[in-house]
Amino acid sequence: MMTVAAPLVCGFLPFFFAAAPVQQSAPARVNALALWANSGEDKVTREELRASREPRSVINAMWDGGKVSLFGAKNEVVSFNLVLEAPREKVPGVKVTLEALRGASGRTLTGRKAFGNGVFDWRGRHIELFLVRYLPIRGLSQLAYENYYDERHVPKRMRRPWKGNGKAESGTGWKDRPDADRYYPEIAVPLELVPVFDIEAGQNQSIWVDIYIPRDAPPGTYQGTLLVEPKAGLAQKVAVQLQVHGFALPEAPSAKTMLYIGYGDVNQRYLGNKWPDDGTPQADSSRRIFDRHFQLAHRHKVALIDGNNGPEAWSQDAPRPAWIPRLNGTLFSAARGYDGPGLGVSNGVFCIGAYGEWAWKDKAEKDMHKHADQWVSWFGKNAPGVETFLYLIDEPPREKFLQIEKWSSWLRHNPGVGKSLLSFATVSAPVAAAEMPSLDIPCGCAAVGIARKWDEATARLRAQGKRVWMYGTKRPVTGSFAIEDDGVAMRELAWGQYKKKIDRWFYWESTYYKNFQCATGGETDVFNQAQTFGCNERLDPVNGRTGWNYSNGDGVLFYPGTDTVFPKSSLGVEGPFASLRLKHWRRGIQDVDYLTLAAAKHPKEVQQIVDRLVPRVLWEVGVDDEKDPTYVHADISWSVDPQVWEKARAELALLIERR
Repeated sequence: MMTVAAPLVCGFLPFFFAAAPVQQSAPARVNALALWANSGEDKVTREELRASREPRSVINAMWDGGKVSLFGAKNEVVSFNLVLEAPREKVPGVKVTLEALRGASGRTLTGRKAFGNGVFDWRGRHIELFLVRYLPIRGLSQLAYENYYDERHVPKRMRRPWKGNGKAESGTGWKDRPDADRYYPEIAVPLELVPVFDIEAGQNQSIWVDIYIPRDAPPGTYQGTLLVEPKAGLAQKVAVQLQVHGFALPEAPSAKTMLYIGYGDVNQRYLGNKWPDDGTPQADSSRRIFDRHFQLAHRHKVALIDGNNGPEAWSQDAPRPAWIPRLNGTLFSAARGYDGPGLGVSNGVFCIGAYGEWAWKDKAEKDMHKHADQWVSWFGKNAPGVETFLYLIDEPPREKFLQIEKWSSWLRHNPGVGKSLLSFATVSAPVAAAEMPSLDIPCGCAAVGIARKWDEATARLRAQGKRVWMYGTKRPVTGSFAIEDDGVAMRELAWGQYKKKIDRWFYWESTYYKNFQCATGGETDVFNQAQTFGCNERLDPVNGRTGWNYSNGDGVLFYPGTDTVFPKSSLGVEGPFASLRLKHWRRGIQDVDYLTLAAAKHPKEVQQIVDRLVPRVLWEVGVDDEKDPTYVHADISWSVDPQVWEKARAELALLIERR
């Protein structure tokens, strides 16, 4: 094996300013195994054998042919994806380890081994390795993009050949989409739970590596060795080098989010019982399982909300007891097995009456005042600073607009402390500005829209002290949550949020395991089926498997560590596994921390970087016809090359450290 070491340039960022000697690089091999690495945002499907077929094609900013090079800030999670290829024959009994990264200062970042539920104890575990599981893409995600009139709305690797104005070439179909029926990387299973694995002939296996840089880590170079050991043959060593900057990312993310988590869905998968009785062992297990969801979300810098449901008895106008450590930050402490971003920091947001399920909606104004007073009083005493809101209604028809304004007005004119309780509804900023002057938080769906109207509405709302939130995703105005979307899709989402000053991004579900939206749905085998939402009714010659709102991965960002519904996929641990999409989203959220830190010093230069990376996002994309503002012929405006995004992060790091 030949290892090429790039010289250090400017102290931290060698791979953007010194060209790697590509002609000398080759994929490292051991017997029938070839390997290489990338950021993971260039999604490598299970069928691809890039290094085996064209060694130079896999050289990238993170991989010079023999070494992985990373950089990051303190209190940041950096990562890379190791790809192991078996081009000619099955490679059985493979083990992968990365025990430590050692700094010149003497500080060591460790990869302490964990067993069973110990994978949810992050103390002293700066390095985590994951076996990536794959899901087959049998059809296009209907909710993530509209492909019927412009093929450019579809992710590049799923597009049919197209010509002017995005019109697909006639005679092309599902099999002309390059990644049709391929297996996409998606589920990050802690490697301790599958420490030995086989790689089938003609396939690859990805190993995802997360490295948390502690907040007190001395800046400088950290080095270690990743070891690949097949059952037969020699072990192979891969050098890993991490450059740590002298600044730290904030504990609370600059880009605010919230994801819903379903109580019944989670309990059904782990316990076989949606509603465990209070005081039972199942209730205790349920609480541990949900706490680990909150901790894993916190590790990824996202916040969870739920329906405030559970077996415990509690006051109607207060969070149930399980929420208290989530709100005061004690769940995210070393005493509870947590380490990582947001140590000791609150979840930061709490939803009352998710999706409009609040108990006094049919009562009078005095009842609104009474309940609002009690909620605000509780938070004032127990969790001040947590953003708390009343979810009035979800996706209301026009005939409900007056009702929304009435409820919002009742809250605003409350003579008691409940006046500060925020009102929320999933309506767009233009609708709220025109129809609901008392609504505090309009949360609009990411979709095409008239730019002029959105600019006017958001400016008006902000001038009035209102918040502007968004939910969902849809190409070409945002990257999408679809499994088959580009790896940078979720990273772009956070950049677009920053550019358009969206105060919080809402995603409707993270544990949507039962597809009740379709009469032919039911429980989804989420470890073997990409489609999670909508109907799977037929095989379409152009779109593959399809049906009403057919979508891949919609509503699922966590995968169950125990699955009583599909026990063959169960790994028997009381906690969730992250999707790679969640890890990609964290990358974008951390990027926004970089943007925020850099903009405090160099706002003009940061704005130039933002405009270059995301030229047109959200309503900036516009529409074709303002008389029918429901469609636009356009491609996405941002690059799908991960190296472009990493170069921008490097620029931001230099701005942060520049005096």
